[in-house]
Amino acid sequence: MLTLATTTPGEPEIFASLQGEGASVGRPSTFVRLSRCNLACHWCDTAYTWRFTGDNRPHTDDLAFPREDNQVKLNEAEVAARVAALAPDRLVLTGGEPLLQGAALARMVTALKALRPEFHVEIETNGSVAAPAALDPLIDQFNVSPKLAHSGNPASLALVPERLAAYAADPRAFFKFVIAEASDVAQVLDLVATHAIAPGRVYLMPEGRDSATLWSRARWMGDLCAANGFNFTDRLHIHLWGDTRGT
Repeated sequence: MLTLATTTPGEPEIFASLQGEGASVGRPSTFVRLSRCNLACHWCDTAYTWRFTGDNRPHTDDLAFPREDNQVKLNEAEVAARVAALAPDRLVLTGGEPLLQGAALARMVTALKALRPEFHVEIETNGSVAAPAALDPLIDQFNVSPKLAHSGNPASLALVPERLAAYAADPRAFFKFVIAEASDVAQVLDLVATHAIAPGRVYLMPEGRDSATLWSRARWMGDLCAANGFNFTDRLHIHLWGDTRGT
């Protein structure tokens, strides 16, 4: 079984849209949003995937979400069938942290490939968890977003050296860093140097849940990307649809 986030109570967050971030930005994609996360970013825009009633981990909004309204369980074959019924042949597994359910995802992707073998499969991960052996060869692209100090997560949980080294050595992996202040880039430079990550595989993305915030940060982030050979990525879905589920 897979535990998914919901768009409305009882309705799994499986939808077709455009990839809004990172190396595949703008591409038509089918999304499956998984529930649960091992980290707790205080600015997380999908806190409904992990900050359930009784969870006191800090978050800017200080909201707690009823688990029964924000989680739904489906078997892997049902998820695969729902994905296959949507037009885009690029699947983005997101969350939460999808790799917490890696074994079940392997079964789902295998079932999906039997229905539509042309699917390109991407997974969004915070970089602290490894893909299990059954899932790893089924993934075409890892979108790795290590969480910096400003996320509020302890480095011992968020920045696991052996995991970052493994992703850095994997040509399928692209790195996306969420940036709130110009000073955050110093930590990115340190991680890039420590793990020998090619700058061309690095994307800087402004933190923000509205267009005004994103644009204000984009102005100075563009200069930082150009100076360091990094890519810039916006949050396209925020500009198009706002901070809403199922987009």
